[in-house]
Amino acid sequence: MDEGVDPTKMCSSLVEKVIQSKQLRAVFHPGVLELFEAWLEELEDEVIKSKAKGADPAALSQETGIPLSGIAFILAKLAREGRL
Repeated sequence: MDEGVDPTKMCSSLVEKVIQSKQLRAVFHPGVLELFEAWLEELEDEVIKSKAKGADPAALSQETGIPLSGIAFILAKLAREGRL
């Protein structure tokens, strides 16, 4: 692991996010998750097309209105899935 990475904090953060996710599912209508997933698919398709045209992360961020950290997450996700 990289220096400075605390696995205990990482695990704790992950557990907190899982708890939050379960809490959100209890509050939100199931259709909201479907809408979010559809929006994310459209966003990913847009990122793929723009990236193919040579757009860099900063340009993607400006183009989509998604913060640079969000674009970095999407790019990493797409790369893991073999879509980029």
